[in-house]
Amino acid sequence: MNRSSAIIFVAWFFLATGAGFEPTVQGVQQEGPVLKFKMKSLDGKEVDLSKYAGKVVMVVNVASKCGFTSQYEQLQQLQEKYADSGLAILGFPCNQFSGQEPGTAEEIQEFCRVNYGVKFDLFEKVDVKGDNACELYKELTSLDTKPKGAGDISWNFEKFLIDRDGNVVARFGSRTKPDDPEVVEIIKRELAKAQDTSSAG
Repeated sequence: MNRSSAIIFVAWFFLATGAGFEPTVQGVQQEGPVLKFKMKSLDGKEVDLSKYAGKVVMVVNVASKCGFTSQYEQLQQLQEKYADSGLAILGFPCNQFSGQEPGTAEEIQEFCRVNYGVKFDLFEKVDVKGDNACELYKELTSLDTKPKGAGDISWNFEKFLIDRDGNVVARFGSRTKPDDPEVVEIIKRELAKAQDTSSAG
C-alpha cells in the first residue's frame, strides 16, 4: 500500500468508526431544567438557579392559607435534616388556587418565619400554570415525571425533586407529604449519588 492509499484508508477508518470524533468536555456541569432560569427571591434579588448545581432540590409551589399549609413544617424539617448532605428546598408562593396566597412578600416571609420557622429559600410570587406561568414551571410541568406525570399544577404544594445534575426525577401531588416515605427514599437515593462532572459534547 503506497503512502496516499494508507492516508485514505486511515481517514476512512476513523470516519466509519467515529473514533477520535466524540468530544468530551471534562468538568462541565450538565444543565438540567431547573438550572436554566433566573428567578427573584422573596426580597427581590435576582437568583441564578445554577447556584444550586450539585445539590438535590425540591421545588414546591406554596401558599399561606391552604389546607396543606402545614406542610411548611415538614419542608423545614427536611431542610434541617438533609441540608448538610446537599438538599435545598425552594418555595414559590402562588395565588392561583382560590386566592390562598394573597400576602405581600413581607407578609409571606413573616408568616413563614413566625408559624413554621422557615429558613429555606423562598421566591417572589409566581404563576405556575396558564399563559402567564413562569418559565421554570412551564419546563417542569412539560416533563412526564412519575409518579404524577406531565401536566398543569392542580393545587398548592406540588413537589418536584431535582437531582444533582439538574434533572427532574420525581413529581408528587399536594396530598403527598414532604416527609412521606416514598419522597424521603428518593431524596436519600439522590443525595447518595455523586454529581456528574462531565458531559458529552
